[in-house]
Amino acid sequence: DTLWDLAVAEVEKRENGEGDGEGAEVSEKSVLFMGSKNGGKTTIILRCLDREEIPKPTLALEYTFGRRARRHNTPKDIAHFWELGGGTSLQELIRVPITSSNIRAFAIVLVLDLSKPDELWTTMESLLQVTRSHVNKILTKLGKTNPGVATEIKQRMWNNLQKDHPDYELVDPFPLPLMIIGSKYDIFHEFDSEMRKIISKTLRFVSHYYGASLVFTSKSEAVLLKARILINNLAFGIDKSKSVSLDHSRPLFIPAGLDSLHQIGPPPASDSDIGKLHANTPLELWKKVFEKTFPPKSSCDLQYTKDPAQDLQYAEYEVDVMRAQKNE
Repeated sequence: DTLWDLAVAEVEKRENGEGDGEGAEVSEKSVLFMGSKNGGKTTIILRCLDREEIPKPTLALEYTFGRRARRHNTPKDIAHFWELGGGTSLQELIRVPITSSNIRAFAIVLVLDLSKPDELWTTMESLLQVTRSHVNKILTKLGKTNPGVATEIKQRMWNNLQKDHPDYELVDPFPLPLMIIGSKYDIFHEFDSEMRKIISKTLRFVSHYYGASLVFTSKSEAVLLKARILINNLAFGIDKSKSVSLDHSRPLFIPAGLDSLHQIGPPPASDSDIGKLHANTPLELWKKVFEKTFPPKSSCDLQYTKDPAQDLQYAEYEVDVMRAQKNE
C-alpha cells in the first residue's frame, strides 16, 4: 500500500469507531493566555501541565500543548496553550491563534497583576477590546458562510447565566469563554484593606459583566489549585467546581455565572462623587471610580522596549557572529 492508501484506511477506521478507546472522539481545545507583563502567565501554564521547568520570559507569542485522558483506556484529549508576551505591546498577534477553524473550541485566560493596580484597567481594557473586535470579525464572516456555527457560538456566550438570573438583561457576555486571574495575591494581600476592597469589587463587576470566571492566585500551591480547576475546565472540559469564595479578605474564587450585581454592590465611591462622574454605561462608571483611586499609567509606559535579539536565552553563536559582522 502507498502512504496515501494507509492514510485513507486510518481515517475510515477512525470514522467507523474502531481502534483505541472504542472510537472515543479526541477533543481538541485551545486556550490563549494574555495579560500583564511579568504577571506569571508562564508559571500558571507550567503548573497546569505539571511541568517542573523554570519559567523564562515569553517573547512575542509562544505555544505548548498538554494531553489528558478522560478515562482509563481512552485516547488523550489535546489542549493547545498559546501565550502572548509583552503585556499590551504585541496585541496584534492575538489574530494568529484565534481563527475561524478553531473558534468553536477557543477560550481566553486574562492574567492581571494585582500588585500593579495602576496598570490593571489599561491592560485589561486594551487586550479584551482587541480580542473582542477580532472575534466579532470572524463571527461576521462565519455568519455568511456557516450561520449555524456563528449562532451556536453567540448563544453559548449566555450559557453561564441562567435565564432567571436577575442580571440577565444587564450584562454583556464576552464572545468566547473567558477567565480572569488576579495574580500575585501574596503581594496584594499586604495592601491597605480599602484598596484591596476597591480592586476586588471592580474585578468582580468586570468578570460578572463579561460572563467570566474570576480567581486570585499566588505562589501557594493550594491557591493555584483552584485556578487549575477552572483552566482544566476550559482546556479539557473537566467539571468546574461549584464552590464560591466572595470574601474580600481571602483569595476570590467565583466560577462564571455565580455572582450577582446585588452581591457586588455599587461602585466604591460616595453618592456625591458618583453624581459628578459622567458615564454612559455601568462599565464606564466603574472604570472612572477605579481610575480615581488608581490613576492609570499611560499605554506608552506599558510598551515593550527590550530588543529580543540581545536576550541571552536566544543566543546562537553562528548567527550572532554574522550579525555582529554585519553591524560592523
